[in-house]
Amino acid sequence: MEEMEEELKCPVCGSFYREPIILPCSHNLCQACARNILVQTPESESPQSRRASGSGVSDYDYLDLDKMSLYSEADSGYGSYGGFASAPTTPCQRSPNGVRVFPPAMPPPATHLSPALAPVPRNSCITCPQCHRSLILDDRGLRGFPKNRVLEGVIDRYQQSKAAALKCQLCEKAPKEATVMCEQCDVFYCDPCRLRCHPPRGPLAKHRLVPPAQGRVSRRLSPRKVSTCTDHELENHSMYCVQCKMPVCYQCLEEGKHSSHEVKALGAMWKLHKSQLSQALNGLSDRAKEAKEFLVQLRNMVQQIQENNVEFEACLVAQCDALIDALNRRKAQLLARVNKEHEHKLKVVRDQISHCTVKLRQTTGLMEYCLEVIKENDPSGFLQISDALIRRVHLTEDQWGKGTLTPRMTTDFDLSLDNSSLLQSIHQLDFVQMKVAWFAFDPGSAHSDIIFSNDNLTVTCSSYDDRVVLGKTGFSKGVHYWELTVDRYDNHPDPAFGVARIDVMKDVMLGKDDKAWAMYVDNNRSWFMHNNSHTNRTEGGINKGATIGVLLDLNRKTLTFFVNDEQQGPIAFENVEGLFFPAVSLNRNVQVTLHTGLPVPDFYSSRASIA
Repeated sequence: MEEMEEELKCPVCGSFYREPIILPCSHNLCQACARNILVQTPESESPQSRRASGSGVSDYDYLDLDKMSLYSEADSGYGSYGGFASAPTTPCQRSPNGVRVFPPAMPPPATHLSPALAPVPRNSCITCPQCHRSLILDDRGLRGFPKNRVLEGVIDRYQQSKAAALKCQLCEKAPKEATVMCEQCDVFYCDPCRLRCHPPRGPLAKHRLVPPAQGRVSRRLSPRKVSTCTDHELENHSMYCVQCKMPVCYQCLEEGKHSSHEVKALGAMWKLHKSQLSQALNGLSDRAKEAKEFLVQLRNMVQQIQENNVEFEACLVAQCDALIDALNRRKAQLLARVNKEHEHKLKVVRDQISHCTVKLRQTTGLMEYCLEVIKENDPSGFLQISDALIRRVHLTEDQWGKGTLTPRMTTDFDLSLDNSSLLQSIHQLDFVQMKVAWFAFDPGSAHSDIIFSNDNLTVTCSSYDDRVVLGKTGFSKGVHYWELTVDRYDNHPDPAFGVARIDVMKDVMLGKDDKAWAMYVDNNRSWFMHNNSHTNRTEGGINKGATIGVLLDLNRKTLTFFVNDEQQGPIAFENVEGLFFPAVSLNRNVQVTLHTGLPVPDFYSSRASIA
């Protein structure tokens, strides 16, 4: 269950949730943390002014994100926003788990009330640290958010299961390990304390003593408070509104708020959603099993690469030692090339191992969390989070889609030494052309707004305008394939991917001039673009975690694009000749990571051989 721990910690304080509340975006916050990150908005943005102008009638008013600058210029995390035109910039802080959050707009007033009951400043705004959605609180303040009692129960069970041994609660100094628990007293005793404080005679003789583990289970199974309606605190949830996807009480129905909505029995919907979550977990469990097998395959590849490296070095040394002394100086250079290829292969595979391990850990944690949620006996609390959990499970399963569990690197060293020449060709001695090439992004030729990280393999941008970055290697012959994974994708931008001449314009979208051939894509569709001419609109877009493949076949003079291992539209461009550099254009809402040295997709290789 340790892998579930990330699901149980607040993104603001980094500790286990304390009195968690559920935001409308389905994420959770501690009550105290929610109050700490409240900020005030101008009067013109208040719910009252919006309703007066007829611009909104919902319970929660989401802020216009175009008025904010949500991301810092140096990382992909959550950053401060520049405020409104009339407000100074609000600096941001980092929580213990690395999430950037807003500090309070003003010191919280001294009050004896709980964070949920204490009054909040007028026009207070809260921004979710996980999905970055901002909303303005109504007159109810934090009381308008339901409490996540299911999450509290899961945390309680998790913390109890983490205890290595149950200790006596009555030992004066170092507590000894408990041997029994009294169900009536609800106290754990060691043997000496039991004899001293709980003798088996008199009025205590009828008390039931059980083993500590059994006593802990009985504590877990004790009934919790019934969840009450957030609008009518004296009413229990008794029905479920299908349109609003939330439990409601009879008073909600009588007041007309949900009168035109379809409502169903709470117990029936509880059982239905438990069944749906269980079915979704079955598919995710299969993906997790495949991921574990895939990790074994990757680790075997590391060993095989090591062995192939040793074999290749031995062969190379044997060839070089057969030549004259002048060849020895060149031999050292060639060995350095082999070692560089070796380290690159290891880095690619280890990076994939790391990426897959993190994703598997998150998947396993989500599975364990969901299984614990399914055990919950509170229908209302369960239904408050079940829809979001079902969506998360399906989304996580989709992220294990086609190509995710495919190695990004071959174990073979595709190098061969040409030793047919003798002394007169020693200084020209080199490896024959590699089947695949690897490269990084080039900071020297990129626009100044481009931000580099991860050894120049990951890029984002400090501007909302599109900026261009090129790869370091140019191609004029051969077949070359590389991929880019989308690490961050916010507010549906349209990054562009393709190839370009070295003198392409760097301050516009790729493809706006006649020196770039590109595909730009949003969350729904894509277009090919060259010299500002848009062609071949194709359905199907990208989101966070998507993979874009670029195939430059200079033997056939074609450029083809792929999204998540599926060809995107027809062949994008034909009759391409000359020297081309891999290229990307993006703004601050996007971050991508480059993967190179990849083999040409199998189906394309077979198609080319047939042609």
